[in-house]
Amino acid sequence: MRLPSYCSGLPVEVTLIAQFASGQGDAVIGDALRRQRAHPAFVDALDEPSARIGGMDLARGDPSSLYTFGVGGNGHPFHRHAGSRMFTAVSGSAGAHLRFSTASQAQIEADPRAFLDALHVVEVPPDCLFSVRFGGGTWHQFIAARPGGTHPALFAMSCHPDETAGALDAATQARVLGNTADIPALTEVLPSSVQVLLDDALREPASIATTALSLHVPPASFAARCCNAARGAMGRLRAAGAQRREAAGFCADTRGGHALITGAVDVDSLLQAQLPGPIAHEDQVVLQTGPAAFAGIAPADVMDHLLAGFVENPPDGVSRLMALRNVLVRPAGLRTSPLGCPASSLLSVEAPLKFAGRHPVLVERRSSDGRRVEVVLGADDRHLMFRTCIGVRIGADDRLVCTMATRVRTRNLFGRVYMAAISGVHRRYIAPAMLRHAVDHAMESLQRNANTRHASRSL
Repeated sequence: MRLPSYCSGLPVEVTLIAQFASGQGDAVIGDALRRQRAHPAFVDALDEPSARIGGMDLARGDPSSLYTFGVGGNGHPFHRHAGSRMFTAVSGSAGAHLRFSTASQAQIEADPRAFLDALHVVEVPPDCLFSVRFGGGTWHQFIAARPGGTHPALFAMSCHPDETAGALDAATQARVLGNTADIPALTEVLPSSVQVLLDDALREPASIATTALSLHVPPASFAARCCNAARGAMGRLRAAGAQRREAAGFCADTRGGHALITGAVDVDSLLQAQLPGPIAHEDQVVLQTGPAAFAGIAPADVMDHLLAGFVENPPDGVSRLMALRNVLVRPAGLRTSPLGCPASSLLSVEAPLKFAGRHPVLVERRSSDGRRVEVVLGADDRHLMFRTCIGVRIGADDRLVCTMATRVRTRNLFGRVYMAAISGVHRRYIAPAMLRHAVDHAMESLQRNANTRHASRSL
């Protein structure tokens, strides 16, 4: 729907996009509100808990900001903002009423009842994804379709296209230009004299212009009433279940690197001289980093932090698989380790060499120009022997290339059965995940060191 402005300003636009499964709105909103509370920029004011998730970048000509906000079942105060707003939201499982008045300040000052003349309600159905857009100065209030119940009104991600727009007082403008504004600071609540008129009008909702939207059935139909009742009941159940979930998240960042699984080991790899004879398993994983990832850092320094990454930043999934493997093989008297087997010998105290004075390795090799470094890890067990070659080299285009190649030779029937069982998961998951995590650790560690050195020089 498109509501023309009472004062010839920008219209109010509300668009339904999709409808979720019954009761999903309450669950999504509850989950989002819990995550929002944990955000560093969380603010709880004016019955509209919110968080600023993206600030302006005025130096680059970007005055926009991003916010999340939620509105409970009883709504928030009628208010307005100086700048235009656009947001995408999820309605609760009872639906939401969006109240707008596009009367200007001059019209209200001339006659406060102009606020009521411009008042319009938009009914949004339960469990819906919808968008809203309106101009600066538009009075608005959001509330659940059935106030006083357990269902929230909505949760939204809002874009302020120009945080500096509109008539801002000096204090607010200072906060905006300082990039420290929040939704409460940008909010002007409806004057009490107009609020009295509004309260009287809301006692007779039939007298207020209303537009009801729906995606599947006519809004006032018997089918709609049944559907809304069912969605409300499911919403309470789904919301209760969602409360038991962890309000955490994960971030997997390859930092420009791309892992490529190959079957053949490089012909000039140190691994080629390891474990001569019949081979039960062999694979190689190659990760090429972005051009700026390790710019100016010697491969030997990268190798130092890469080997530390295998120990200090193992993938959780690989650690769980190793814990299961240890339980299963311990009765057979086999070697156990908390690390994935390709790097487990980094915990050894008997290795003949130590790379960079701290990492146990079997063999190491550095090219004369310092552009390539390799080490060999490995161990022998009753059922198999394995060797892993970790390599770091500068490619032809000055990108850094990290490799992890593994070769296994079995010693008995149990070893052959064991490798047949794990070969696929080692090739497709364990080796790529371990290399990615180790490279991520190396990048973060080297960046911290660089920042520390820079701060020391500044001091």
